[in-house]
Amino acid sequence: MAEGVVGSLIGKLGAALAKEAATYGASLLCQEVSALKRLFAQIRDVKDELESMEAFLHGAERFKDIDETTGNYVKKIRGLAFEIEDAVDEFTYKLEDKHGGFTGKMRKRIKHVKAWRRLALRLQDIKQRLENADRRKVRYDLSVIGSSGHSKSPEQSFQFAREEDLVGIEINKELLMQWLAGDSEQGCKIATVWGMGGVGKTTLVSHVYKTVKLDFDVSGFVTVTNSYQFDDLLKKISTEFEIPIDADNIAVGSLVESIHHHLQGKRYILVLDDVWQPDVWFKLRNAFPTESTGRFIFTTRMQEVALLATKKCAIELAPLDAHCSWQLFCKEAFWNADNKTCPEELQDIALMFVDKCAGLPIAIACIGRLLSCKHPIYSEWEHVYKDLELQLTNNVILDADIVLKVSLEDLQRNLKNCFLHCTIFPESYAFNRKRLIRHWIAAGYIQEVGSKTVEEVAEGYLNELVNRSLLQVVERNLSGRVRSGSGHTSETEISICASTEVLHHIGCLTKLRTFAIGKVRTEHCADLCDAIMRMTHLVRITINSADEEEVLQLETLRLPSTISKIELGGMLSKESISRLISTSSNLVNLTELNLGFSKFNEDSFACLLNLHNLVELYLSKAYDGRELIFHATSFPKLKLLSVWDAPNLRKIAIQQGALQSLVRLFLADCPELRDVPDGIKHLRTLEYLRIKGCSDELRRKLEIKGKSNTRNEDRMKISHVKWVEIVLEK
Repeated sequence: MAEGVVGSLIGKLGAALAKEAATYGASLLCQEVSALKRLFAQIRDVKDELESMEAFLHGAERFKDIDETTGNYVKKIRGLAFEIEDAVDEFTYKLEDKHGGFTGKMRKRIKHVKAWRRLALRLQDIKQRLENADRRKVRYDLSVIGSSGHSKSPEQSFQFAREEDLVGIEINKELLMQWLAGDSEQGCKIATVWGMGGVGKTTLVSHVYKTVKLDFDVSGFVTVTNSYQFDDLLKKISTEFEIPIDADNIAVGSLVESIHHHLQGKRYILVLDDVWQPDVWFKLRNAFPTESTGRFIFTTRMQEVALLATKKCAIELAPLDAHCSWQLFCKEAFWNADNKTCPEELQDIALMFVDKCAGLPIAIACIGRLLSCKHPIYSEWEHVYKDLELQLTNNVILDADIVLKVSLEDLQRNLKNCFLHCTIFPESYAFNRKRLIRHWIAAGYIQEVGSKTVEEVAEGYLNELVNRSLLQVVERNLSGRVRSGSGHTSETEISICASTEVLHHIGCLTKLRTFAIGKVRTEHCADLCDAIMRMTHLVRITINSADEEEVLQLETLRLPSTISKIELGGMLSKESISRLISTSSNLVNLTELNLGFSKFNEDSFACLLNLHNLVELYLSKAYDGRELIFHATSFPKLKLLSVWDAPNLRKIAIQQGALQSLVRLFLADCPELRDVPDGIKHLRTLEYLRIKGCSDELRRKLEIKGKSNTRNEDRMKISHVKWVEIVLEK
């Protein structure tokens, strides 16, 4: 998120400015003082500018996906923020470089004067571009954003499901109805229904409300939202209760009196949907007479709001189980069929859709409705599923994403960064509390607040994310503290799929040593490359595409010299291969390379031969060429070579001087391979050879039975290998 990037950068700029007094206090050259003063001034100006726009960006994040101008603006600011961070990182590094003797230090100081001037000019240019971006977009205008907030459309906020379409709500429905209509005791009673976004809170409550409202004299259903205005909320309640008011001229006090007077001596019920803060009730409660019989239902994502419930009148909704998920899907996808059942030929793909929804009723219903408009043909449903993986489908985004993204957008910057950090973990990964807190602290998201330590602040953040239903508790210790937790699958997928901004957030994790990411689409690659190139301490990296046919366009990726292991799963464009490996002189520590689905041929594979320090090379469904040739001096340190599923490979040639350290060789599922590798006799260090799934011709040559000269000759080529395993498959 741009807001998170800018927020982190403001902290970094503040840290740089904190060094100003100490820097001036040191013994400096006259030219140094002048250059540094100008540079610190530019850092201060840029910091002020970013602080001014931070609040705007918090609101703008909500509209960047639906307003092109805002989206372009946010993208521009994010890019400029990264440029500023590069400049500040260079400045900090050079300022703290104290190595060398007296003469060396003096040379550096003189050389750094030029750097200070260059960086000052660079920051001045960036600041000018920030101001130009502002002139193209109304400067920090919060009025439009503030007026919209998290409002729901009428279709979202209040829609009654048909009785026959409701699934998995029976127990909670009966419980809620019992609380509301089980007694006629006077006074106010509150029931709360809470849980993560899209879990079905509004559906349950709206159905119960429709059922019981006739038992009350007065009834109302009002959506609150996070951006509610108190006077507007009172007017909505008055309208629902059919209280005649002059909405344009009436004061807040008069509204409270009107509602209070109208409800005197009556039985009434009020649903407040989508409540985000407990103070909503504390502001409203004086409008409701205690001598009447009042029943309230609040729906919320916040545990602190759920705690407003009377006695034990709180329901925490969990996602649907597998059976109920399937029931709901069939009712939506086959609503116009007599038996509302899924045809046998579609059941496999249908289960994949249901699994993707992770029990969220809103997602299941949206996908089911979408599929009900498609022909019930496997190929057509499969096409929709691929689109779903790409962006949760455009039509689904319109419903589910609006609901689920609100939880993320409402977070303050530090909380948002902490939550987004959790998305780097695999789905359903149970993270340890202490380990997660250390991650957050190391990433720079946590600062001391008052007398609290960073660990205490971080634990408070963790509890708030749990209370907002963004993270799920897996286990608590005996004192009730979170011991381990996980992200809700659908919340995590929404936050990632809704926007590639997460890639930029990941780029802030500059000190990562191990990074792995999957389900990458071609359109993600540019942002992904930018993010990875900020990780200057990487040792191991894994990038897997969404499927075998997805092209990984990594031509702009430049990996640090610290990298020792690379795993790439996906088709690689020719440009990606050549440019990635063209930096091989920098990859001096790269010892393991694992390539899958890469579509190498004779020409592109030649690029790999320059990786002289490689120890292990795995080619899994990665080679499409007919010949695999290892030229003399290639891979001098390689000890393990594995070639699996090379359908067109007919010949392997090893020139003398190549693979001189090879110990283990695996050749599997190469159906066209007709001979043992030519030149294998040169591999005097080879100890283990395994061949499986070769051609019939090679199989016959390597069969032990019989004593033809041809067979003996092929056996002799590998007679020096200590352990040979030939899996002869017909």
